[in-house]
Amino acid sequence: MVDWPAFSQARAELGAGFVRILGYFREDGVKSVALIEAAMRSLNAAAMVIPAHTLKGEARQFGAEPLADLAEAIETIARDCLEMQDTPEEALEHIVNLRPLFDQTLTLLEREANPIIARKPAAGGFGRRAVPTGFGED
Repeated sequence: MVDWPAFSQARAELGAGFVRILGYFREDGVKSVALIEAAMRSLNAAAMVIPAHTLKGEARQFGAEPLADLAEAIETIARDCLEMQDTPEEALEHIVNLRPLFDQTLTLLEREANPIIARKPAAGGFGRRAVPTGFGED
């Protein structure tokens, strides 16, 4: 789902701004997905082009190739519909898959970017007394 070497390269190139830029990807991505869905509901191919193009580029920046490919397919269909003066029903299946793929991809990217991994504390960890689990363990 993510090209991790590309992700690592983006992280290295962006340096201290990486987490901020990933936050922008989240914000822009949420908006782009919503705009694409709204455009599909109104059968407005023109309204799909820019958000699909934006999502494609930002996804590629972080190595999210399947998401970028899906956004590119939507953008291509929308552009073709504009040229043919047609409605974008052909994009429906792609758009149905867009939000779940965006959410899954974002989860992976943010998990990898977060330096603090949530861990379940071990029983009896530092400063905690282990709760007895059976006879003779207190």
